[in-house]
Amino acid sequence: MPATRLDSVGFSVMGCGLATTFLWLGALKFKDYEVQNAETLVTASPLTSRLREKLGAQKLARLIGITQITLGSLIAAKPFAPQASAVGSFGAATMMLGTLSFLVTTPEAWQEGQGMPQLSMLGEALLKDGVLLGAAILTAAESLRAARAGNRSQGAAGRTRGHALS
Repeated sequence: MPATRLDSVGFSVMGCGLATTFLWLGALKFKDYEVQNAETLVTASPLTSRLREKLGAQKLARLIGITQITLGSLIAAKPFAPQASAVGSFGAATMMLGTLSFLVTTPEAWQEGQGMPQLSMLGEALLKDGVLLGAAILTAAESLRAARAGNRSQGAAGRTRGHALS
C-alpha cells in the first residue's frame, strides 16, 4: 500500500476517533453530572473561573459543549471541506492545551505525600488530553494537505476547461 494511502487511512481512523470524542464529550456537557464533575477544574483555572462567575456552571458547560460539538463536526467534515476540518482540528488542539493547563491549576490533579509527583484519578483523566492534542495536530496537518491537493486539482481542472474552450 503506498504511503499516501496509509496516510489517508490513518486520518480516517484518527479523524473519526477525534471527531467522535469531541461530539460525545460535547453532548455530555448538557448532563448535570458532567457540570458537577467539571466544577473543580473550572473554578481552579484562571482560564475558566471568570467565565464560570459570569455565566454560571450550567451555561459555561453548555458553551463548552456547543464548542466541542462544533469542533467535532468540523473535523468530521474533512471529506467535503478539508479546510473547515483543519480549522476544527486547530480549535481542538487549542482546547486541549487549555484542558492540559488544568494539570497545573488544579491541586486535586495530584496526590500529596506520595514522594515523586503522582497524578490523582482526576490528573490521569486530564493526561489523556495530551494524546488528543497530538491527534488534533496530525488531523489538522492532513486536512491542510488535502485542502492544498484539492485546490491544485481544481486549478488544473479549470486550466483544462479553459484550454478546451479556446
